[in-house]
Formats: sequence, structure tokens, C-alpha cells
Amino acid sequence: MSTLNELSQAIQKGRTKLVQELVPRALEEGLAPRAILEDGLLAGMGIVGEQFKAGTMFVPQVLMAAKAMNAGTALLKPHLTGDHAAPLGRACLGTVKGDLHDIGKNLVRMMFEGQGIEVIDLGVDVAPETFIRTAMEQNCSIIACSSLLTTSMPAMGEVVEAAKAAGIRDQVKIMVGGAPVTQRFCTDIGADAYTADAATAAAVAAQYLSAQ
Repeated sequence: MSTLNELSQAIQKGRTKLVQELVPRALEEGLAPRAILEDGLLAGMGIVGEQFKAGTMFVPQVLMAAKAMNAGTALLKPHLTGDHAAPLGRACLGTVKGDLHDIGKNLVRMMFEGQGIEVIDLGVDVAPETFIRTAMEQNCSIIACSSLLTTSMPAMGEVVEAAKAAGIRDQVKIMVGGAPVTQRFCTDIGADAYTADAATAAAVAAQYLSAQ
């Protein structure tokens, strides 16, 4: 088995220590840092996303895989220089104002990062103007909003309106998700995309950024 395949499988199994051994080995073998990232780390995390979406992998396993992924990228980052280090794109992410839940948001962040997307995590109870200010200041192409409470869902519409008021609505894709959110709600507030799970959200985000 190649080192890249071993690395992918180690990510899938959430074996952080093994990932920390395999990344240096891959570098010693002369593999390109970008190949280690894409064909090892990201390939493994992509399979994690698919299995999570299919219901064959669950939150604790995803968290372990994400921990291993973060450990691997931390070791690899110093070797990714110049243009090859450029992420697919940048997104700001947060749970909307009035909602303190973060498990779903954290899963989305991990899946985004697994697609090579740079994520600015704004945390929970995020005001609409904070999403917009961050998108403008950090040059984010995607604003991703999470909500678990029906009472906080209107804040997603406020994010869309704030983007219009700031004159950036045509420059960003606004994605919404969370247990009570539906495609109809997404359409009604004028957001760009609704996804039912974190893996699909990451795939949609990657499509948006690849099309830029």
C-alpha cells in the first residue's frame, strides 16, 4: 500500500498519531506536499464526508477524523509554499444571532476544510452585520449560516438583506442549513443554497468556488 493510501485510511479511522508519522514519511519519500494534501489528507476526509452523508459514519467518528486531518495539515503547512498553498477559496461560517448551538456548524467547518476551503469560524450567536463585515474584510466568497432554532431562522433572512444593503450580494454565495431549515425557506429569503447535511454543504461550496 502506498503512503498516500495509508494516509487516507488513517484519516478515515481518525488515527492522529499515525497521520503524524505518515506525513513526514511521505515528505521523505519525495512526494509533493500538494499531492500529500490532496491525494492523502483530503482524499481521506472526502470519504469520511461520503460515509457521514450515507449514515455509515457518525459524529464521534467524524470528529476523530477531523482531529487527524488538522494534525496532518499542521505538519504539512510549512511545506506548502507559493501558489500551491492557495486554498480553494474562503468562507465565513457561524450560527446565527439568537442561537447558541454549534455541533452542526462545527461539522460543516470540518467538511469545508476537508474540501480545501479556508474557513473563518465566527462561532455562535452571530449578528448579520458580523457575517457581512467579515465577508468584506476577509474576502470571503461564501457566507454559511446555521440555525437549530425556529426562532433564530429569521436572522438568516437578515443576513441576505444585510448583504444587499452592503452592496455585496452579487459577490457572495449565502448558504443556509440546520434542522428546521428547508429548501422553501431558503428560496423565500433569497439565499443561494440549502443543504440537509454537512457533507453536501461542503460539496456545494466547493462547486461554487471551483466555478469562480
